[in-house]
Amino acid sequence: MARRFRLGLTGGVGSGKSTVAGILSDLGADVVDTDAIARQLTAPGGAALPAIRAAFGAGMIDRDGALDRVAMRARVFADPDSRRGLEAILHPLIREESLRQIESAWGPYVVIVVPLLAENLAAYRPFLDRIAVVDCDESQQLLRTAARPGVDMDQARAILASQAGRLERMNIADDVIENRADLPALRESVRQLHALYLHLATACLEKNHNNSLH
Repeated sequence: MARRFRLGLTGGVGSGKSTVAGILSDLGADVVDTDAIARQLTAPGGAALPAIRAAFGAGMIDRDGALDRVAMRARVFADPDSRRGLEAILHPLIREESLRQIESAWGPYVVIVVPLLAENLAAYRPFLDRIAVVDCDESQQLLRTAARPGVDMDQARAILASQAGRLERMNIADDVIENRADLPALRESVRQLHALYLHLATACLEKNHNNSLH
């Protein structure tokens, strides 16, 4: 199968990454969502659960046999060592499954949603062709994050503080998607970038085809 153009999509918590990924998906792109992969790995029977149980104890597994996300969130944001331990378990598994999904993609190009891309750039940059960063005001991030189930404002601040800063994300960006206005404005911005990505995707396929002839 010909190699597809690969776009890394990232942004701080509550920035609107999922909304942007949904718009690109509606426009025809394939989306590989590392958050969704993480949820699969920590669902009942998930591949990450034995290692999580061994590292953190049975108290981090809920009655259904899945990761207790609320309890784990509280732990990792109170203890940096616990966060690093969880990441050491999850990140290699997430990357492996991401690559599998990328290789099986059939759309004109592939969007790989990686919330912590700036923090894990060395692991993902080698197989990305371009990076787009979704950006908004920190106050908007906090309000959106605190509105999630099981997250209060103090936890939202802790999550935000644990992530790379805006400047660090901007430094890895080829494209910045501003998400400060309304949804129609965001859709139009993403639609314009989609046109660019289709052009780059066509060029990527042509290059790979020509290389295969030599």
